[in-house]
Amino acid sequence: MVVFAAKYYICRMKKITCFIILFCVFLGACKKPVQYSEIPEIKFISFEHLSSKNGLLTYYFQDGNGDLGLDETDDKPPFNMDSIYYYNFFCDYYEKQNGVFVKIDSVEVNGVFESFNLNARFPRLSKLSDESINGEIYHTMVPYRDDYPNANDTVKLVFYIVDRALHHSNVDSVVVIRRLDD
Repeated sequence: MVVFAAKYYICRMKKITCFIILFCVFLGACKKPVQYSEIPEIKFISFEHLSSKNGLLTYYFQDGNGDLGLDETDDKPPFNMDSIYYYNFFCDYYEKQNGVFVKIDSVEVNGVFESFNLNARFPRLSKLSDESINGEIYHTMVPYRDDYPNANDTVKLVFYIVDRALHHSNVDSVVVIRRLDD
């Protein structure tokens, strides 16, 4: 009778242990996926000098429905070349002149003023629809003008992104000291 009771107790403890383990596994599997706003959010991480003219801007992003990025086939309105939304990364360029940041929209090249912008397109970040996504975007850029009058001065980049539903993210910025070693 004692042997039977011990076997019964051990068998019952194994069942209880298995139940607890399965309960914990199912409880962990029932976690709700992270949900973000449908309006994308960005946060500056770093700017790394690659040369005296080039840099690598890194920023964090999150989006609640995964509609960030454009494919090459996204060329119909509002993403056509004549539209502001041809780009999905927008960056304003400022130079520090006499201690004040001044926005630069155009530059003079051979006596002709040309538009100066750092806007760009980045590819789709998710092939699935309606999924929350987050991560980092690495954007190589040329944030220094050739005709820059004072190579020792400072520039400021103010940037944001736009999703395919035309939601504008928050705006972030970075102040960059131009590097002179190239």
